[in-house]
Amino acid sequence: MAGRGRGAEEGEGTTAGVSERLMFAHAVPAEEAPVSLPAPRPPAELLPPGGGTLPPASPTANVGRIRRQLGRVSLPALRRSVAVAATTELDRGVGFLLVPVFLAAGVICYFSLSAEPDLYRPLPAVALMAVCAAVSRSRHRTHLAFMAAFFCALGFLAAKVETWRMATPMLGSEIQTRLTGRLVTAEAMANGRVRLTIDLISTERPKLRYAPDRIRLSARRIPSGMTAGSILTGYAKLLPPTGPVRPDSYDFSFDSYFAGIGASGFFLGDPKLVASTQTVPTEVPFGARVASAIENAREGIADHIRSSIGGSEGEIAAALIVGVRAGIPDEINESMRRTGIYHIISISGLHMALVAGTIMVLLRGAFALFPDFSSRRPVKKYAAGIALISIAAYLIISGIVVAAERSFIMLAVMLAAVLFDRAALTMRNLAISAIAVILVSPHEVVGPSFQMSFAATAALVGAYAGFADYRAGKTTAPPAKRSFLGFLSRKLVVGVGGAAVTSLIAGSATLLFAIWHFQRVSPLSLLANLAVMPIVSLIVMPFAVLSALAMPFGFDGPLLYVMGKGLTAMIAISAWISERSPVDAVGLISIQSVLLATVALVVATMATTWLRLAAVPFALAALLAIPHVRTPDVLISEDAHLVAMPIGGGELAVNRERSNEFTTDNWKRALKAEDIVPPERFAKDTLDIADPVDLPPGSPFYCTGDLCIGRHPSGAIVALAETRDAARPACGFADLIVINDATAYNPCRDPRVLVVTKRQLARDGSAAVFFDPQSATARPTVRYAVVEPYRPWHEQRKYTREARGLAPYKQPENQPPHRPNRLSSGRRRRAVLLNSGE
Repeated sequence: MAGRGRGAEEGEGTTAGVSERLMFAHAVPAEEAPVSLPAPRPPAELLPPGGGTLPPASPTANVGRIRRQLGRVSLPALRRSVAVAATTELDRGVGFLLVPVFLAAGVICYFSLSAEPDLYRPLPAVALMAVCAAVSRSRHRTHLAFMAAFFCALGFLAAKVETWRMATPMLGSEIQTRLTGRLVTAEAMANGRVRLTIDLISTERPKLRYAPDRIRLSARRIPSGMTAGSILTGYAKLLPPTGPVRPDSYDFSFDSYFAGIGASGFFLGDPKLVASTQTVPTEVPFGARVASAIENAREGIADHIRSSIGGSEGEIAAALIVGVRAGIPDEINESMRRTGIYHIISISGLHMALVAGTIMVLLRGAFALFPDFSSRRPVKKYAAGIALISIAAYLIISGIVVAAERSFIMLAVMLAAVLFDRAALTMRNLAISAIAVILVSPHEVVGPSFQMSFAATAALVGAYAGFADYRAGKTTAPPAKRSFLGFLSRKLVVGVGGAAVTSLIAGSATLLFAIWHFQRVSPLSLLANLAVMPIVSLIVMPFAVLSALAMPFGFDGPLLYVMGKGLTAMIAISAWISERSPVDAVGLISIQSVLLATVALVVATMATTWLRLAAVPFALAALLAIPHVRTPDVLISEDAHLVAMPIGGGELAVNRERSNEFTTDNWKRALKAEDIVPPERFAKDTLDIADPVDLPPGSPFYCTGDLCIGRHPSGAIVALAETRDAARPACGFADLIVINDATAYNPCRDPRVLVVTKRQLARDGSAAVFFDPQSATARPTVRYAVVEPYRPWHEQRKYTREARGLAPYKQPENQPPHRPNRLSSGRRRRAVLLNSGE
């Protein structure tokens, strides 16, 4: 927002406001007057009536007049007021701030399409809008409309170009093969396994005709000499990328496609080292060699940090310094999520700002020791330049993620402004970083990291800029002289209050986005952030920076020790608050509420005049639209293995005793359930299902042989069968039948019975089933996670054996057996989901 407030300078009895908005003096329309010199007057006549001082200019000086006018507002007057305010906003630079908004709108439009558009369609649209915008420059409103359409079309085109450019080959079906590849990354996970990202070189037994370029596998262990860039081989089970665990949930296929990951899985045994980094052939691309060198440096630093600090503190320290997070224990991750402080682990604006600030403070202090040099040289620019180089190195060594990219671009613009003696306009920095991220990685727009990081930053910038504008016109008396203890007390209260307000603003701005993506909130996040952030800001991150600077010289041990103690306190506080935090699952919300909240946030943070009041109706509409979503009555996994049904009392009935933990956790949050009810199993033919309608509503699943039945609280009966023959008896009483057989077809002649087969799920993904609460005889409705025709990240679904109606692949008798997988089905599914990047 061009022209955000910069602060105030205290004077003798008054505070003179200094606002960047004053640079846009032409924003206030004024009538031209003839130039003439004033007649000389005695000094006494220059004083206003009463002998007081002149009130300072204030952006809020007209608020009272506007309030009085609202009492007698008319439609023509309202139009004139809106026109004047809109002109003022444009003169203050709001048009540039809206560029990333329209770019993001075009990106969202592209990813919301039900079918993939051709590349030649958005190109003419961009060209046409550009020509129309250039021709209509004389008509201001028309020009603005065409510019908005141009940026929307440009965002649409950027998303299409990224999708076309990626063209990630995706594995079509589950298969076991011997592979040879180049190791990209190796991450030690908390469960003791190692997650490997591999650039595939070749496959054999069988040889894949359409092999992916990059895969992600887990292994029990790897050879000690295996580092990034090494060539390895091993026998592995490859699985195609999975889709959402329920409709509107996180899409692993989408993430894998834009990450370049074409398959996931696990090694059936330990991988073998073929060639180490030193003996790899020289024909490896230069970019791959550089990436391997950086990754090895990251792993070396992470290993050094882990050995110096140890335990969970060492894993978190490695995550903060080099961005390696896979080794953090699940219980610590969960406690930090429940308390709302998981953003500390994600390298973002806080970490970048603390690194840059620490570097600048150290350098300015060092330069101050040499007064002759610092008085003749622009040491502030020197410190800013070195800080810029430092955060660039931090961005590279910590892994480039969207939150870190946004923070780096913002700080880079601010530090570059210091180098060139220019004003650093904060909201414009945010807009510049958003434009860069959108044009480079458009798919990030629909992800939680982009949405939550930009929403929090925009809210904080807008709120504090508005507060600065409010204070700019206030007349305040100089602070009274206080004792040293009073001074410290006042600073402590101000600091705690500022931290509380910051946490409250950021949490409010990201609340609906967190609910939409994760179906959870952190009720005690304000308390947790107030308790933890001082430790992070004053101990953890400063000593992390100092230890990184001292690490090349071997003096980092004591600094890492202090950092580890700070992390110990952070973990203890997080665990203590997490144990006392109420249930954080809040269920589903409508996408309309998220879109309305986004509009309200954009208006409230970017407007500088009374037009920001237009955010109020959008915010109220977002709150009213939150419950306008229907909760599914039954959820079915895409492999037809797992079915869940809420049965009341906060309980979720499932059809398997050992269900996948990740999937059930997601379903529990979406359905606001607290406990999982496993099925009750009976010996074959011992359960009488002659009259299942006698089951009370809300019954869990009862299983016998290849058939399970349960009853929803609405009275609808759900049947789960392993084969078509097992499902046939359920046609007489069930409302929904799920058949875990890709070769089966509908065995029922009654059109009121909804039958979902494994083949249908393989083609269309996980399903949500809804019963009609008004009619017990009406056919249930079903909604699938994937809609045909497929987008590029779902094309592989049509090639699976299940989608083609084929039986599972059987090992040929003449092929030598291989070591079986020792993971259970639930743990195997969990490993696949972890390998997919979650």
